[in-house]
Amino acid sequence: MAEKIPTIMTAIEITQPGGPLVLKPGERGVPEPNPGELLVQVKAAGVNRPDVLQRQGHYPPPAGASDIPGLEIAGDVIAVGAGVSRFRTGERVTALVPGGGYAQYCTVHESNALPIPAGYGYIEAAAIPETFFTVWHNVFERGALQKGETFLVHGGSSGIGTTAIQLANAFGAHVIATAGSEEKCEACLKLGAGRAVNYRNEDFVEAVKDATSNKGVNLILDMVGGDYVERNYEAAAIDGRIVQIAFLNGARANADMSKLMVKRLTHTGSTLRARPIEFKAGIARELELKVWPLLVERRVAPVIDMVYPMHEAWRAHERMEDGQNIGKIVLDVS
Repeated sequence: MAEKIPTIMTAIEITQPGGPLVLKPGERGVPEPNPGELLVQVKAAGVNRPDVLQRQGHYPPPAGASDIPGLEIAGDVIAVGAGVSRFRTGERVTALVPGGGYAQYCTVHESNALPIPAGYGYIEAAAIPETFFTVWHNVFERGALQKGETFLVHGGSSGIGTTAIQLANAFGAHVIATAGSEEKCEACLKLGAGRAVNYRNEDFVEAVKDATSNKGVNLILDMVGGDYVERNYEAAAIDGRIVQIAFLNGARANADMSKLMVKRLTHTGSTLRARPIEFKAGIARELELKVWPLLVERRVAPVIDMVYPMHEAWRAHERMEDGQNIGKIVLDVS
């Protein structure tokens, strides 16, 4: 007999904009799947920097999305909306969602969900979608990273960074990573970076020039912004590309734009959360085709830093804001 779906669930609410302690468990109605959607009983949810920004009041959810934080989930399909063709109740999925992940139940369009890779539990599976979707789109689609090119990723020990290092290495690129401690640099090297730069005591521009015989890097993935913008221009090779995905050091920068012209650089950027379902579905198809086999073979895998019970989401946010994590922070919802 199928398990009866309750009408009320526990979810983590942002009671007001502020610090981690504004995250509190509350009661919400269990959402119903619309046509094309799955209702997932969430077993684990990933924690990401956009969740922190939303909690602080700086990153409101897109129109129509849940105000409950959480952009990635793993769990069991327990109901489907009209027209769903791929997944059935009882199947295990991991999914990218525009919000609502910090909850016992969450809806997602079936095209933005993927089967949990063979051999993965819910905790690991919940650490996949946000970073893998983000890295695939920004490094391989927008950034057009090719085999044999040199790739610089800032924040190499973050969830995004650890994913980017592994994927770039798996597809034959040479990787340089920056990180803020020797421990984090060591983690980057173990994941496949050829060189790791501790930005607290080494200039990454000089390190890049040294590692590339002054040629510079072909692609840079930057989540720092601020004064890194001009320094990225210095570190980039002729015809280099810079992809901006965040601005931890601020969204404004003073940069010598002549370098953009002389080096023929491309500086682009993107956000993912508000993009249409169809756009994310395209990324999901590419991931299943090109990355899921690597996950199954464990040639790449999410790096799990810490796991907290869902009611301690505030502790997860504290750890992320402290910047001590190496890899992903995950909430256990089961």
